[in-house]
Amino acid sequence: MASEITVDWRGRPSDPNKHGGFRAASFVLGLQACEIMSIAAVGNNLITYVINEMHLPLSKSANVVTNFIGTVFLLALLGGFLSDSYLGSFWTMLIFGFVELSGYILLSVQAHLPQLKPPKCNIMEGEECIEAKGFKAFIFYLAIYLVALGSGCVKPNMVAFGGDQFHPDNPKQYKRFSTYFNAAYFAFSMGELIALTLIVWIQTHSGMDVGFGLSAAAMAVGLLGLISGTFFYRNKRPQGSIFTPIAKVFVAAISKRKLAFPSNPQMLHGSQINMPSDPNIESGYHLVHTEKFRFLDKACIKIQDGKDEGPWRLCTITQVEQVKILLSVIPIFACTIIFNTILAQLQTFSVQQGAAMDNRLTNSFHVPPASLQSIPYMMLIFVVPLYDTFFVPLARKFTGHVSGISPLSRIGSGLFIAIFSMVAAAIMEKKRRDAYVHDNKTISIFWITPQFLIFGLSEMLTAVGLIEFFYKQPLKGMQSFLTAITYFSYSFGFYLSSLLVSFVNKITSSGSSNGGWLSNNNLNKDRLDLFYWMLAALGLLNFFNYIYWSKWFSFNPAFISDGEAQDENINPKQDKLNSFNSSKHIEDENIP
Repeated sequence: MASEITVDWRGRPSDPNKHGGFRAASFVLGLQACEIMSIAAVGNNLITYVINEMHLPLSKSANVVTNFIGTVFLLALLGGFLSDSYLGSFWTMLIFGFVELSGYILLSVQAHLPQLKPPKCNIMEGEECIEAKGFKAFIFYLAIYLVALGSGCVKPNMVAFGGDQFHPDNPKQYKRFSTYFNAAYFAFSMGELIALTLIVWIQTHSGMDVGFGLSAAAMAVGLLGLISGTFFYRNKRPQGSIFTPIAKVFVAAISKRKLAFPSNPQMLHGSQINMPSDPNIESGYHLVHTEKFRFLDKACIKIQDGKDEGPWRLCTITQVEQVKILLSVIPIFACTIIFNTILAQLQTFSVQQGAAMDNRLTNSFHVPPASLQSIPYMMLIFVVPLYDTFFVPLARKFTGHVSGISPLSRIGSGLFIAIFSMVAAAIMEKKRRDAYVHDNKTISIFWITPQFLIFGLSEMLTAVGLIEFFYKQPLKGMQSFLTAITYFSYSFGFYLSSLLVSFVNKITSSGSSNGGWLSNNNLNKDRLDLFYWMLAALGLLNFFNYIYWSKWFSFNPAFISDGEAQDENINPKQDKLNSFNSSKHIEDENIP
């Protein structure tokens, strides 16, 4: 990505000495910590609220949670589009941050007022529980989907806006830029840890209304912090609809589909890097021609009769290559869907596993089941700084890559490790169920720790690698939208989890008198361990699929005005940092 013109809060060109850098990014990191603290305290313990307060059955409650979280990440695309096209990252975060805040307030009000909830009951004592319906259900769904709309639109812009604070032409800032992604994940981990320990404990002991109120308070603090940094930000101007240039390429390619390719690719429009670029592409910024998706190259074929062609009939190589990049990243995106389906289990069924175990730490202190999800973040607040401080510089000496290992290698490592999270979960669930069914024993909740620790390490690698991978693609004015694609993967993963639960129940219940693996409202009767083994097998197949596509993918070199290609790698001998977001190498961006 070439250097883009940025402005300060008044719309004037930004000053590198006053605007941007880690100081400006720290305000965004503060919002990220507060926002994830708010959404994690709600999302990770929502299944408890839905079952105990709304009185929905287990399988339906799990689907409510996964659909809610899936919607959060689905709406990230909307946030990325609005930011890059019309509003800019700052205003998108501010507007939808207040939408998210209103959802937390409404949830807190419903949890506090008995008239907005079904009557209390105790299913363990055989009481009949009435499921929330009508106006009470409407208030609940309105509240959680206000949260989903706000959080979805805020999430991609936090990462992209923080990344925008680092000037791409400054090597020293670029070193800090590489650190920023790890710092962002550290802020994420701290927010998750506080949410899953302190706030969930308060939800358990002081009531869900107080817990939801704390989520609202944390979000308010984050928004105040965002506003406080206004004078220090570098702001990218919106580019207009980011889909219009993409549509032009497809329209032009389809309209010229019957034309023959020229014998020399240099005859394609825009193949000469010194020619004036298309008005839709920033001056001095060019991508080189590649052989992938050649059918799109027809959009660059000039008609020889001298007829003047408009932008919907003739596109530049750079415009076409940007569309090719978007198509090329789709397989990488798709390979992370199963990973996020595994994540969905840790936020739903694993919480219920914990509820079926002995959660006593001492005779007087009981561990809330939702707090189990804090286990990986307790580890990660130490591992992430160590990773950035020791592993990255060490790996950099061997690989020459500014991030230590390439984003694609980092993603692949995380996908492989995630498989063992489900293996550990399946083994533990079999042990827990056998102990209860055969020996009438309830094992300690801490047996569940390995599956969370393993997945935590996996998420640190995959999530950060994926965000860095998308952000560094050489696509002008689309950083927020590309970051949103990362969250879109989460959405698909959580929706797939809901579909798998329904599908598995349907398949395993046919011809069985005991019902499906997950059809009972009781884990001691269900076969959650078999469901986990199935996910481990899917994860393994997905990993091999990822190896293929990561080898197929390669970065497109970007040329800046003087024709010099940007390279996201370092020269290991000179330890010289170059600009980021593209590379002239066809070097190993794959799994080692």
